[in-house]
Amino acid sequence: MSLIKSISGIRGTIGGKVANNLTPIDAVKFAAAYGMWLKNQTKKEKLTVIIGRDARISGKMVSSLVGNTLVGMGINVTDIGLSTTPTVEIAVQLDNADGGIIITASHNPKQWNALKLLNSKGEFLNAKDGEIILKIAENNAYIFSEVDDLGTFRKKQHYINKHIKEVLNLELVDIESIKEAKFKVVVDAVNSTGGLAIPALLEKLGVECIKLYCEPNGEFPHNPEPLKEHLTDISNLVVNKNADLGIVVDPDVDRLALVCEDGSMFGEEYTLVACADYVLSKTKGNTVSNLSSSRALRDITLKHGGEYQASAVGEVNVVELMKKTQAIIGGEGNGGIIYPESHYGRDSLVGVALFLSHLAQSKMSCKELRNSYPNYYMSKNKIQLTPQINVDEILATITSNYKNEDVITIDGVKINFKTGWVHLRKSNTEPIIRIYTESISQKSADELAARFIAEIKSII
Repeated sequence: MSLIKSISGIRGTIGGKVANNLTPIDAVKFAAAYGMWLKNQTKKEKLTVIIGRDARISGKMVSSLVGNTLVGMGINVTDIGLSTTPTVEIAVQLDNADGGIIITASHNPKQWNALKLLNSKGEFLNAKDGEIILKIAENNAYIFSEVDDLGTFRKKQHYINKHIKEVLNLELVDIESIKEAKFKVVVDAVNSTGGLAIPALLEKLGVECIKLYCEPNGEFPHNPEPLKEHLTDISNLVVNKNADLGIVVDPDVDRLALVCEDGSMFGEEYTLVACADYVLSKTKGNTVSNLSSSRALRDITLKHGGEYQASAVGEVNVVELMKKTQAIIGGEGNGGIIYPESHYGRDSLVGVALFLSHLAQSKMSCKELRNSYPNYYMSKNKIQLTPQINVDEILATITSNYKNEDVITIDGVKINFKTGWVHLRKSNTEPIIRIYTESISQKSADELAARFIAEIKSII
């Protein structure tokens, strides 16, 4: 498996050969490059970096390598241990740290791990800074500190509790209405750190929580990507326990999927739609999602008198456009909620609190709320890549073939049709081409996807 390097960090499978997989040497090299970038950028005498990790089996090893590498660079390290991606982002802000690293491969299976890099705002790095770090790593252009200048290492706990407190203090989180609703909820945290964070948040909100796969041992009981085909256990348990809904998060808790009371999926695309509907009903403003996200967000935004825009895929791109358009909520259709009143990062804890506030105030069931939104249907597919496949040539051919349609090429190729769209792009996190389609029925979305998969294979 090739090691995947991008502007947001480094990702790969554990073990194997250096530079081909995420080995200890690769983790040290990339952590050192990040440390060197920080030192060059800030020119400060002493720097502090927050590190945290999800519950992956390799997490302790990688976190230890990263933390001690930064100490070797003369940087002070605060290790907050088992955490979530949004918790580390908030911790950087709370501690006025100079940066942060989250040890997580997000939705990837357990053999994967990664280093996600943050700036002093607790936000992912932009393309320019990411490229600089890649060049530092490539050229081994880092210098370690002498013995008297080594950094310090300390552990600090309870940041998840601090994160929860920040969420509960948000003005639009209606704690009283949630408590009065007496919700019963099943939580699937895929045996990672969401099993610590989500039940603790629900307890503060007075919600009865039934735990499913909430032991943070890193043994994922199913594919950790929160898609319908992976969530049969929670769907069945929601029905069997007569729960009001199910809550599903990925290993680092920045993606949120919901299950209705009848066991059907609310749809991860509609997590953002529902939260945006609630926020826009209280505050007029604009929204942003990425090119692979549902048109439903556009429809809801226009209904509330706001403006909607789409960015390239990637959290940093969504955040950049949100700031530019002064969007009051945004995110990605994979269940990622970005609410600037909290911070500029995808945050499932914020998403849960906003969604439950909306559900409580609406007096609807989860299924009724879902049925109140425009119905679009998506098909998400992928084609595995080999080194011989030239993705750029494939996308250029597709662009040429559909030049008379509404084509967007800021991130792969998106082609808008009257009743749907297709978005083709090379993944930043896996060696695949993603093929996302959306239409007014599941059948037409699946047929559109099949058509383009066939076209791509014929080009290959």
